[in-house]
Amino acid sequence: MRATIEITIPVYNEERVVEASVRRLHGYLSSSFPYSWRIVVADNASDDATPEICRRLATELPEVSYVRLEEKGRGRALRRVWSGSDADVVTYMDVDLSTGLEALLPLVAPLVSGHSDLAIGTRLANGSRVVRGPKREFISRTYNRILRLTLRSRFSDAQCGFKAARTETVKELLPRIEDQAWFFDTELLAVAERAGLRIHEVPVDWVDDPDSSVAIVRTAVDDLLGIARLSREIYGELVRFAAVGVASTALYLLLFLGLRPLLPALAANAAALGLSAIFNTGANRRFTFGRRGAERLFRHHAQGLIVFGFCLGLTSVSLLALEALAPGAPRGVELGVLIAANGLATLLRYLLLRLWVFGPSPDTAGEAVPAARPEPATELQGLAACQPSTSSTSRV
Repeated sequence: MRATIEITIPVYNEERVVEASVRRLHGYLSSSFPYSWRIVVADNASDDATPEICRRLATELPEVSYVRLEEKGRGRALRRVWSGSDADVVTYMDVDLSTGLEALLPLVAPLVSGHSDLAIGTRLANGSRVVRGPKREFISRTYNRILRLTLRSRFSDAQCGFKAARTETVKELLPRIEDQAWFFDTELLAVAERAGLRIHEVPVDWVDDPDSSVAIVRTAVDDLLGIARLSREIYGELVRFAAVGVASTALYLLLFLGLRPLLPALAANAAALGLSAIFNTGANRRFTFGRRGAERLFRHHAQGLIVFGFCLGLTSVSLLALEALAPGAPRGVELGVLIAANGLATLLRYLLLRLWVFGPSPDTAGEAVPAARPEPATELQGLAACQPSTSSTSRV
């Protein structure tokens, strides 16, 4: 039966807590949750009694499924389950249920209604109530501060193991996410934010698990390496866009200077900007955003021409303002005003290309993507690559 909400619990060697947590979550959902739901326990190659316990739970409890992967990595487990989900909204929580379950409905409601694309629990916002040691508090705040400084992120808590997303949205984002382990959900949020998606935050009550076996140092190192990789990708994109922008501006100025003796300033500006815009869209499509082939080629260029219209309006207003304020201004002044206006137009062009033209495809917006539901109590083979042994209980 198709569910509105699918809740994934990634586990690795959790024989101590998995049964109590799954039964507690199942009881809470059965008694007070207004949407249809199912629970999927995703096992990252546990070698203790976790598989036997989870198979038994999937047999005994309605709406509980068990999926086994033969490779470790929380991101790998979430990718496997979410990519095959037919629910409207997918979510996950840590197996220790450190986050208060009363926050689940506020987490998923904006996604069900279509108000937001992703939702995260946050322990760092007003209204949150958190019980944990000073070391973990310091590490968490430092990590999120590093994200804001390096990736210019606006979400407050990347690491809270309590997140949800519209399924069609997350399926669009999964191919863009490289990490298979702990950094997976940070990368998911960073990619979503860069695509201009709406991220809803819910303050949560959160109690630290003192028995968590997360390898803090190894996890922190992996997270910092992930941040460095995303930083290179982001700033590399900006460098490529800047290079295309320099070439486009040079082409624009050559065309404008060539056409200016033949046409009035506004007409020469429109013709030069239009021709250079075609070059700019094609070059950014290929070199900056890595889109090749014929797929959506016409759409990209059509949207590029709309972006051109905004930029044309900006530069035309600049020329009209110059004519009104300083009639008969020298050609050098006219050229200087155009260069300044083109600088602002370049910023506008980047934002529109990044968030609209080459952002997530609009084709799937608002549509459910049919997919096969994971079979209950079955074992599924994981993907390649190994992940060092860490527990799937709550992070720092």
